Amino acid sequence: MSAAAFDEIIHPYNRLQICAMLSPVDSLAFSTVRDAVGLSDSALSKQVKALQEAGYVTLRKEPLNSRVRAWIALTPKGRKALAGHLAQLRLIADAAQAPE
Repeated sequence: MSAAAFDEIIHPYNRLQICAMLSPVDSLAFSTVRDAVGLSDSALSKQVKALQEAGYVTLRKEPLNSRVRAWIALTPKGRKALAGHLAQLRLIADAAQAPE
């Protein structure tokens, strides 16, 4: 398990959702993530770009018939950052529990 570390890049709600969706899979179609998170194409692109700039995700485009299909994948660096962020959130949540 990664060391607990709050991550300002992953923390915004939509980015956290995106990373969580990508965590158990190799990659997901851009349209699948867009529909699940409930963002427009442009809003999702902005969030993915922020994650890309941090090295947390990759965006791969493939031709499909006359269209282009985009795939988003979490990088090893992104997986480590997500694990550390979730571990930190668990510590925060545990600290908020009233002693019994």
